[in-house]
Amino acid sequence: MKIMAICLLLLLSAAVANAEGGPSLERGKALFENDKLGSNGKSCATCHPGGKRLEWAATFEESRLANIVNKCIEQSLKGKPLDPVSDDMRSLLMYLKSFAGPGY
Repeated sequence: MKIMAICLLLLLSAAVANAEGGPSLERGKALFENDKLGSNGKSCATCHPGGKRLEWAATFEESRLANIVNKCIEQSLKGKPLDPVSDDMRSLLMYLKSFAGPGY
């Protein structure tokens, strides 16, 4: 019984830690749709509604894709680039890769 209680506590603490931070698909989606990445009121979804024209994203290495994302943030959204190793960038990359089309 004690072992089950300890296991349950460990699972609950891991779930709480995961919910508080770290990269996630949900966080990536929220960033993709957020117009606060830039200063002109646009979001990634403005140019890519529903992930249109991003099917290729899964084919790029994460560092290259992060550079592309930051270029879009700076040029298209008029924002500040994200730290390439931040949880926000990792979440955004995770979400972008979810748009992979057939054959990718």
